[in-house]
Amino acid sequence: KLETEWKKHPLLRFDFSKKKYLRPEMLDESLDKMLSSYEDIYGRNPKDKTPSSRLDSLIVSAEKMSGQKVVFLVDEYDAPLLDTLVDKDSFEKMRQTLRDFYSPLKANDAHIKFIFITGITKFSQLSIFSELNSLKIISMLDEYASICGITEDEMKTQMKPEIEVFADAVEKNFEQACVALKQKYDGYHFSPKSPDIYNPYSLLNALQDRTLKNYWFETGTPTFLVEQIKKFNLLPESFANGFDAIENMFNVPAENATDPLPVLFQSGYLTIKGYDARDNIYTLGFPNDEVAYGFSNCLMPYYAMPTSMQNDTFLMRFIRAIKTHDIQTAMTLMQSFFSSIPYTTEHQDENHYKTVFYLIFRLLTNFNVRTEECSAAGRADAVVETDDAVYVFEFKLDGSADEALKQIDNKGYLIPYSATLAEDGTPKKLVKIGANFDNAKRTLGEWKIVAGC
Repeated sequence: KLETEWKKHPLLRFDFSKKKYLRPEMLDESLDKMLSSYEDIYGRNPKDKTPSSRLDSLIVSAEKMSGQKVVFLVDEYDAPLLDTLVDKDSFEKMRQTLRDFYSPLKANDAHIKFIFITGITKFSQLSIFSELNSLKIISMLDEYASICGITEDEMKTQMKPEIEVFADAVEKNFEQACVALKQKYDGYHFSPKSPDIYNPYSLLNALQDRTLKNYWFETGTPTFLVEQIKKFNLLPESFANGFDAIENMFNVPAENATDPLPVLFQSGYLTIKGYDARDNIYTLGFPNDEVAYGFSNCLMPYYAMPTSMQNDTFLMRFIRAIKTHDIQTAMTLMQSFFSSIPYTTEHQDENHYKTVFYLIFRLLTNFNVRTEECSAAGRADAVVETDDAVYVFEFKLDGSADEALKQIDNKGYLIPYSATLAEDGTPKKLVKIGANFDNAKRTLGEWKIVAGC
């Protein structure tokens, strides 16, 4: 609305998302290839030997040839740094190469119309863009919060025809389809007053394929995340219900981080779930079911078994047992699963097995699964709700199944579900499961299953 005259500007766009940067020379190769593509248009000075001197000449020649100032765009500027975050030597070489590459931008300010740089994580401006002291970081500003995805209003208005087609395909009405899409792909908040933002990649794929799938993690294994988990011994179950944090715990340069929070927040595994302006405290948590599932799925091999096929086979049989109300078989499968975890697996303590419990239940995407579910008097370890039943699980370490059942009763974990109805209007079946983990045998010991409150 503010534009009164549209002009065509020469564009220099550098996209670092197209490859993995395993060695510093791979960054050099990418820069050479991208610079050469523009030098074919605007020419190259034979005296220019370094990426920075070549960029300097490109900016000047592009303006001279076109008669207009240059627009400079960068996609995923941090990709080379993320790929080497745990390799200090390679990281430092990548950082220095990028710093030198961007150094001509400040001196060529008179020749540049606009600079826009995007990335997954935040790195210190001084470490890479030391000369660009006029850059403004907009990541957590309310006015820009909706530019990176699809808002709920946009989805329900502009995308209504596509959602109606999707709803028919998944046998839901329009409102039910919206609820399902929201639970799966919504929930991102990038600032204190951010609207709900949907993951555009996942939402558009779901509408096109007319199914609810986990699309985000099909784009690649987040190896840097696994490395962070190994380094800091992260307990992912702490993210299930959200936790409090102040801004300098998560909105800080990744290379200076003393824990995984900055990387997890900035890369979308955690998002802002609430903000208390009075105390300036944020609540962080998983944005949606897709992220919670993908996070758990990529961690399972690290905590439990080495191959995804073994995990998938167990989960498939476990889901089928719960769906058919065969809880005895489900618990036997879980016992076998824990027995199969190698004795040499790291961190085999109480927290390790609590994490495995958490990951198993988070991966039960066929059902409504809540871990550490709050009630008036405490938190149940896990609640699994199917179409016609609600199962409450409580686990003890070197205790007893009776002790676990007693806690379910004393804390009233099943009471909130006593009036829960199935789609046909009949009350859902209520089941409580108390189980004990035998630390000496490194697997489940006894368990008891009791129907009703």
